[in-house]
Amino acid sequence: MAEIKIEKKKPVWPWVALLLLIAGIIYYIYFCDHTVHNENSVEIENTTSAQ
Repeated sequence: MAEIKIEKKKPVWPWVALLLLIAGIIYYIYFCDHTVHNENSVEIENTTSAQ
């Protein structure tokens, strides 16, 4: 009789985890707000009337 070699399937979850990591990095780079918020800046409202 002939021998039939059966190979186990390789796990897919490491590839899925890698794709999710890459997608998360791309999302962070393109869609997150990268502006620096300065907490020391104060907006002053002009309350004088110019009539």
